[in-house]
Amino acid sequence: MAGLAAGALIGGGAGAGVVALVDGSSGSSTSTAAAQNVVITDPQTATSATAAAAKAEPSVVTVYVTDGSGSGSGSGVVMTDDGYVVTNNHVVTLDSSTTSATVQVTTSDGTLYDATVVGTDPTSDLAVIKLKDASGLTPATFADSGKVQVGDQAVAIGAPLGLSNTVTTGIVSALDRAVATGSDTDTTVIDAIQTDAAINPGNSGGALVNSAGEVIGINSAIATVAGSSGSQESQSGNIGVGFAIPSDTAQRVASEIISSGSATHALLGVSAQTASASGSEVGQGAEVAQVASGGPAAEAGLQVGDVITAVGDREITTSTELTAAVRSASPGEKVSLTVRRGSSTDTVDVTLGTASS
Repeated sequence: MAGLAAGALIGGGAGAGVVALVDGSSGSSTSTAAAQNVVITDPQTATSATAAAAKAEPSVVTVYVTDGSGSGSGSGVVMTDDGYVVTNNHVVTLDSSTTSATVQVTTSDGTLYDATVVGTDPTSDLAVIKLKDASGLTPATFADSGKVQVGDQAVAIGAPLGLSNTVTTGIVSALDRAVATGSDTDTTVIDAIQTDAAINPGNSGGALVNSAGEVIGINSAIATVAGSSGSQESQSGNIGVGFAIPSDTAQRVASEIISSGSATHALLGVSAQTASASGSEVGQGAEVAQVASGGPAAEAGLQVGDVITAVGDREITTSTELTAAVRSASPGEKVSLTVRRGSSTDTVDVTLGTASS
């Protein structure tokens, strides 16, 4: 049951792997160059990335966060013309080290605003800030992330290392990637879009957009490779493996924070651990370790020892994947679980509950 604290009553826990996942915020005090807008000067030679950047760049801001013990910078995406901006929780909390930071924001044209934190959601690593006395901003256009395909063009826009209005390009490398970030005692599991577009510290909270300049994700994490001695790098740049929170999730969570100050999440009502054959490190599903009395899983008849191998059409091989799949759903949504019990396999329909905040 070690490492399952973050997945309590949902089904979480992160296993060790060949990479470590870290947030993309920048804790350095890098001096920044003057903001530069993306302008198409020669339409005949412009690429789709140029067009995407020109459309989306006015909607991406740089976020500066300070408190008595430190400072950092990240990125954000404008949601409304009067200054609501979605970013990452770890950006505005300086990696969960503070709840009372001072926040300032510069828009793509270099205008500086003071900002306040409207609300945070550590479960999804999202937060909303509000720019003071802002008007006439350019809200981003959000795409349906459910229609994103592997191989689609992906353009990342943000402020890596404090360098505002930086644009990098690549493709969508994978979908439904279960990503666990944070410490063993404070793990965040997201159901991410993976991309090889360069994402570096400071890109966190910025936009991942498609070829039409529509936001498909909020950049959140990058991978680092373990050092030669087995210890993890304390900080790393892009190695072509970055992760973004899908736009559908980001919009839902941000809208709830704006309306009520907090967000809701789906609840399955189990804790789980990765099931595998003896001596094998290959996951074969998420084995139910506990079932919450009266919860959605209990009402559907799930039992300790059951192994969940799919949520809908999505294969589940680890407990982290189960957590990510549940968190990508909405409270009250009905899902079909493929469950292995002993030598038999059945489909169980579960109406997800609402996790306590």
